[in-house]
Amino acid sequence: MAVDISSADAQAIRKLVPLSTLPGPHFEALCAEITIETAERDSVLFKKGDTEADLFYLLSGQVSLQAQGLKVEIIDAESESARFALAHQLPRKIDAVACSSIRFLRLPTETLSYLSSLSYEEESSYMVIVEPEDNSDDWMTTLLRSPIFQRLPPANLQKIIMSLEEVIFEKGEAVFHQGDPGDYYYLIKSGQCLLTRKPSENAKEIKLALLRTSDTFGEDSLLSDKPRNVTITAISKLSLLRLSRQHFITLIKEPALKYIDFEQMQQEQANGAILLDVRSTEDYNQYHLDDSISAPFFTLRMQLKTLNRARTVVVVCANGKTSEAAAFLLLRNKFKAFILEGGMQKVSPELKKTAALFTIDDGFETTFRNAENSETNPEKEDAPTATHKANSADEGLLEQVEQLKAQNEALSDKNQELIERCKQLEAAKEDAIKQYRILFKQTEKLKEVLDKLKKQ
Repeated sequence: MAVDISSADAQAIRKLVPLSTLPGPHFEALCAEITIETAERDSVLFKKGDTEADLFYLLSGQVSLQAQGLKVEIIDAESESARFALAHQLPRKIDAVACSSIRFLRLPTETLSYLSSLSYEEESSYMVIVEPEDNSDDWMTTLLRSPIFQRLPPANLQKIIMSLEEVIFEKGEAVFHQGDPGDYYYLIKSGQCLLTRKPSENAKEIKLALLRTSDTFGEDSLLSDKPRNVTITAISKLSLLRLSRQHFITLIKEPALKYIDFEQMQQEQANGAILLDVRSTEDYNQYHLDDSISAPFFTLRMQLKTLNRARTVVVVCANGKTSEAAAFLLLRNKFKAFILEGGMQKVSPELKKTAALFTIDDGFETTFRNAENSETNPEKEDAPTATHKANSADEGLLEQVEQLKAQNEALSDKNQELIERCKQLEAAKEDAIKQYRILFKQTEKLKEVLDKLKKQ
């Protein structure tokens, strides 16, 4: 019997992982196909060694997970553990026995695989995360809201949740400093923190971003094997969930990031993919791939709004390391991204182009390039080919205009920030002058008193 989409059972099923991330129409289709089953006390759901590829979710009652007759764990339908499939590894590592009358959902893994593929292909903006009815602090829902976590296998999600550690920082405390080694990946459970950076050791700290609940940070250092490049400071009481470096690599990085070779990259380009080169402008100008766009990694965040999420992005760098951080950023912002495996080091020399079309010297390392000048005789080209090239050139120019607009906005924001800083410095200067005048007058009076005392 199908599950009524408006029933309490449907609401309970909607909270299960990874069903909580399904688009609404797909979840409705699932409810039309599934049936809730029941079992009496001492009923066996599965035994150790079973290979039947079904996932069991407990909806009411309790289930005992046992090994050779000894109880290992009791799963209650009201616990957070019940949001995940019961001991889902195959072959089964444990027995599952009902402790009381239970109601449960049996979901074939083929169905889950199909639904997961739909979730991956759909625009993340269509994903629906069910919020707790009582608006309580549901950190698991916060975690599942992240586009990165929506792409992970259910088994990884369960291991991540078991490995997460909550840490608290008071207002003004630093989570880590620029130059510290990378050790954890963080998700903000509640509160706000400020991301700042010093361009040089003696330079003034620059405010880069304000991070809030559900934001994540800390992956750049873990992906690049380099020290932290920013400082994170709590500006309110801050509750963080952190994951160790090793767990981040095995449970998040490896399944989330996808690599392709040069031939696959060309196929993606033929299907409309954008090729982003995240190396420095200097490296890009020395050599680069045809039809690639220069987007140095440290400017990539500013350029995200100029990219079309409907188009796949292939990221390339020198050896693949910076591409990993760039692809992770793109995935987190709901793009579909691939990494050119091995980067430019694995590209044949004859495929590397030199000299970009132009360079913008505006404080940002950003170079944009159109197709190379063709030596083909225009008179020998047919009309459709010429039109196609003209359209491609127009698209390239439009992309350049959009990129320049983004850079202009960034410069305007920075200029406004500098203007405000100048005003603050002027005010501080006026205060200092006033204080100097007061101290000068007090000094003159003290001199007069001292002179009188000397005469006496």
